[in-house]
Amino acid sequence: MGEERAGPSTPPWGLQDLPSSLVGSILSTLDIRSICSVSATSRSLHSSASLALSFLSSLHLLDIAPTLDLLQPLLPPNPHLRSLKVDCRRLDDSSITDLARPSLQELCLVNCDGFGGDLLTTIGSRCRDLRYLTLGSVGPQIDINASDLEQLLSGCTELECLKLDFDLLSFDHNNFTEPWRKAPRNLKSLEIALVLSTVVTEMLSLTIESGSPPYYIKSSIFPILQKLCLSVDCITDSLVISISKNLMFLSHLDLHDAPFIEPTVTSDLTNYGLQQINPRGTLKHLSLVRSQEFLYTFFHHVNDLGILLMAQTCSNLESVCLEGFCRVTDSGFRTILHSCTNLLNLTVCYGNQLTDLVFHDISATSLSLKHVSLRSCPLLSNVAIIGLVCNTDLTILDLRHCRSLGNEALRAVSTLPKLKVLLLDFMDIGDLGISYLVHIRSPLTSLTLRGCKRLTETGISAIFGSSFRHSLQVLDLSNIPSISDNTILALAKTGVPITELRLRECPLIGDTSVMALASMKVEGGWHGSSLRLLDLYKTGGITSLAFRWFKKPYFPRLRWLGVTGSTNRDLLCALERNRPFLHVSSHGEEIGSVYSDTSDGWYRHINNMEEVDELEQWLLEGENEYDEDEDEDEDDDMDME
Repeated sequence: MGEERAGPSTPPWGLQDLPSSLVGSILSTLDIRSICSVSATSRSLHSSASLALSFLSSLHLLDIAPTLDLLQPLLPPNPHLRSLKVDCRRLDDSSITDLARPSLQELCLVNCDGFGGDLLTTIGSRCRDLRYLTLGSVGPQIDINASDLEQLLSGCTELECLKLDFDLLSFDHNNFTEPWRKAPRNLKSLEIALVLSTVVTEMLSLTIESGSPPYYIKSSIFPILQKLCLSVDCITDSLVISISKNLMFLSHLDLHDAPFIEPTVTSDLTNYGLQQINPRGTLKHLSLVRSQEFLYTFFHHVNDLGILLMAQTCSNLESVCLEGFCRVTDSGFRTILHSCTNLLNLTVCYGNQLTDLVFHDISATSLSLKHVSLRSCPLLSNVAIIGLVCNTDLTILDLRHCRSLGNEALRAVSTLPKLKVLLLDFMDIGDLGISYLVHIRSPLTSLTLRGCKRLTETGISAIFGSSFRHSLQVLDLSNIPSISDNTILALAKTGVPITELRLRECPLIGDTSVMALASMKVEGGWHGSSLRLLDLYKTGGITSLAFRWFKKPYFPRLRWLGVTGSTNRDLLCALERNRPFLHVSSHGEEIGSVYSDTSDGWYRHINNMEEVDELEQWLLEGENEYDEDEDEDEDDDMDME
């Protein structure tokens, strides 16, 4: 029986063979990174991907800081664009019209140092349908005046959430308060960084008259405001009373100050002011923080009596954060735990008189705490943590700078079944404590051990063989003298999927560690593919050799790199040319993006592990910035000692 002759073969069909309109419709449902990934597969799909950008509903570029030339191709005319988030570090006023799109309902622009007041004016005139607006600057004060602010507020009449994250301390009362008479009536959330408390007090006292004579009705300029977050020069009784009197529906109050001089009793928060908080019982979240940024000071005029008076109207609180209340003792803190029966989140920082007694009978309460931070509470011992862990729903536990806590505390913590974030900086723990922790039943995603100087390489290496090694993404091993390249080699060998690794002030970390991390593969991914942040500030053994490993194709997803300030400037310049979207810090500041989307409000979790960064590749495609000679020169720079 003869063989049948096969008919003519039919070439396989692919996505590129579909009608362009259908391909564009499919691509428009993807996010920007997926679209860039598709565009790299063929010329036809590259064209379709470019067209799909005209139909995106959201574009978020907070992990990179594009130039205008790179941003414009990503922002073609698009009436469907509703959400835009951009790191504006490399942009200025010339890009305002590209950013202020009339179709937007959400706009988040961070690092706006290069802009002036025209940014606010243009947003107010073009973005009439805007609901959510964030404007941030971390450098010098953005150059704005009262008229710019007024045009923004009067133009964005549908605004519901507004965050102004730049310095407004130099504004006098009239320049800052009067424009708020134009504030949208729908505003529900307001966040302002660095403003005088006296200015805020006057702003909140403003009223708007409505109706016809003689029946005028006066109402607050923020009639339905529910969330207020302020960073002021000093939290005072007057500020708290003004907030409580004029904001009838407030459910979230966050006040942060950093006094330049020691406040007097007449210019500070006292027991009387604390009693005025939440008179209508509407608050769900309360945060009162005194920072020691400029002066080592506390809330000296508040004691247990103030907490007892406040607790009478705060039984509905779900989240409490108290930082700097040095005169409050166990009686005050116990009142909060026993009065706020719905409490889920508790933060106490610089609780100098907080002791184990607060937690000895916590099991008798109905509390089901999920987030507890007890940072810098020197009198707490292991007994407190043994009592605390009866809250088996805990997912975040912050015990940083509690120097009296030791190995037995970790034995208790290891019983928590849902813990995801554990912060243990500067605790008195050793390898024995780590031996308890590695058997924890919960899938830890974040672990910080900064300054735990009793730990050795044996203890740290045990983490890489722990029950949570496959879930661990954020690890801080800074300021641990015993850590060496051998520790990082053990990390690389086990393939723990780390996205953020901090090794600051570890004198024995050198070039070998960088080479090991660059060569590490996670679940078959590309070299060093999981790392997005690497902090090597003041590590003892890093030389120019290590910088060659930061060039492509190594560390394709790295976005933040910390190095020592004395590093050869030519090396840094060569690295910046090779990796234009990499944030390199050499001044010792803590690195990382505070604006990145987070799953739990603390840390970023990356589920996407593509082998290369398609977005960066797409942005740079066709950009012939370097010719062969320049590449050779760059290699020479990397070789410099």
